[in-house]
Amino acid sequence: MKKVIVPVDFSEHSAHALKAAALLAKRSDIEIIVLHMLNLSVVSLSESASDLQEQSVFYLKLAEKKFKKFLDKPYLKDVKVTSIIKHYLSFSEINAIAEEINADLILMSSHGASGIKEIFIGSNTEKVIRHATVPVLVLKEELFDLNFEDVVYASDFSEKSIPAYKKALKLMEFFNSELHLLYVNLPNDQFKSSSQMQEMAANFLTKAGQDISKLKEVSFECEHTIEKGILNFSNLIGADLIVISTNGRKGMSHLFEGSVAEDLSNHASLPVVTIKI
Repeated sequence: MKKVIVPVDFSEHSAHALKAAALLAKRSDIEIIVLHMLNLSVVSLSESASDLQEQSVFYLKLAEKKFKKFLDKPYLKDVKVTSIIKHYLSFSEINAIAEEINADLILMSSHGASGIKEIFIGSNTEKVIRHATVPVLVLKEELFDLNFEDVVYASDFSEKSIPAYKKALKLMEFFNSELHLLYVNLPNDQFKSSSQMQEMAANFLTKAGQDISKLKEVSFECEHTIEKGILNFSNLIGADLIVISTNGRKGMSHLFEGSVAEDLSNHASLPVVTIKI
């Protein structure tokens, strides 16, 4: 791992993400790219070009001042930090920057969203997850270490999720974590028998280039929802981190079908890593 992006809004939550990134940087030679997006997209139609330019310069200077204070942290001493300010709040642009600089991870802290706000607005973290093609690590609270010893990786064992699984393996190798593979068995038409689940897991591991002996490390949880199954199993083994792949649904398909990865990033108290398929 060489580069980690930390989107910030200068809040306490983004300070927690920055501190976690610093812990990563001190573990290895990692550059932290701290990104702030100026939300200047909502403007008055009556404003002239010169007025907008002045407004842009004002907010840019204000952000630079805030950056100087925000990055004045003892835990950033001897850590390579690069600050970037963009003029418009665009969640796809965060991913574009991540791809442009070849970032390995986007690290964020979130207080989540719930109820009507979750359905119609969603948290900023959800929107980043939806667009990101690089892994996203979502924290819910301040962490004083990043010792992710036991990690739950939830999978549907589909062939299309194999690249995401391989990314997870590489990431967990960096963290020196033990990966617990999990399949959540749902009721009704999605229900699978024990032999069907074993066959799916065996085919998945074989196609992913893994030793079939890893089949004994796969767990199966029966629940009414995937999210509940993941949370139950994570609590059972005392997991430190949850990893899950996502399709990154957008628009109406997201509204009606939802995303387990986004729900977990909102509701799980544990840190969550999402990896786009």
